[in-house]
Amino acid sequence: MKFIEIPASDFDLAMTLDSGQVFHWEKADNGFVGTIGDCAVYIEECGELLRASVASASSRLISDDGQDAHAAICRYFALDHPLAEICASFPDDPAMNAARHFCRGLRIIRQPKWECLATFICSSMKQVAHIRQISLALRRRLGERRKVGDHAVYTFPPAQRIARATENDLRECALGYRAKNLLATARLISSGECDLESWSALSDPDLREKLCSLPGVGAKIANCVLLFAYERLRAFPIDVWIERVLKQKYFPRKKKVTEPRLREFSETYFGEHGGYAQQYLFHHARMISRKSGTPRDSSTTLRSARNDKREDARIASRKPSPQASREAHLAKLSAPLG
Repeated sequence: MKFIEIPASDFDLAMTLDSGQVFHWEKADNGFVGTIGDCAVYIEECGELLRASVASASSRLISDDGQDAHAAICRYFALDHPLAEICASFPDDPAMNAARHFCRGLRIIRQPKWECLATFICSSMKQVAHIRQISLALRRRLGERRKVGDHAVYTFPPAQRIARATENDLRECALGYRAKNLLATARLISSGECDLESWSALSDPDLREKLCSLPGVGAKIANCVLLFAYERLRAFPIDVWIERVLKQKYFPRKKKVTEPRLREFSETYFGEHGGYAQQYLFHHARMISRKSGTPRDSSTTLRSARNDKREDARIASRKPSPQASREAHLAKLSAPLG
């Protein structure tokens, strides 16, 4: 493989890729293989250098001299973020200081918008290992095969390709009830009704509202997409890990802390780089749990395939009767335009 070298001080490649932001990179040789957009990439860390090989045939953006690959990798891994300044802005408290020390070199990846949104729709109520399996299944079934050196990887399928699939196609990728949400969102984006790129101009509250209007997207997923795809570094996703950390470390004497109170606290206490603080707290909590032998390693509540079936049945039971559907349709037709 032909390699390019990229200076990367204050960066930990393995920790960044294993911190629950992305789910498709795999260990290979002395580094990792994955995709950045449509490009197949092998990358390894050598001190304060990254050595990367990019399959030039996989994208017109990659030039023979590697300059475009250099820029793409720097951007993807946010090597331009002033990490020391960001970490210095964190609150000075025992929990945050421990996480900051443990996660030294962890950076927030800049992910492609659709890939990030779709992956986190698939992540709902799933363990990290399961999310990786779903991502790989979608890529193999609907993505395109790429090779970098001796390694084969698959691109994440665009919204247009997923929109042409059936719900059953997606269920065969182990999505369960998430298949319906992913398919509906893909069709909204494929039709042009929702333009993820144009949403970049929106304020954080307006962008969050737009994202939450999509099928399968709640506050937690919206904040993940804000942080990992739109680089809104103040966004603070709250899942079961972070909820546990916040309650134990910041509200130890409170028996009950409401979700709105946790949101309000996190938005003000952690400041303009709250997303980085969240990721450090999240990864630290997961790794400490893993070392202590706690079996659950999930970014959200643990849910088994059996529970997926129960959720499918619960959703099906809430479907309106044919009479109610007809009445709703007639009411919609009779409603005034605009």
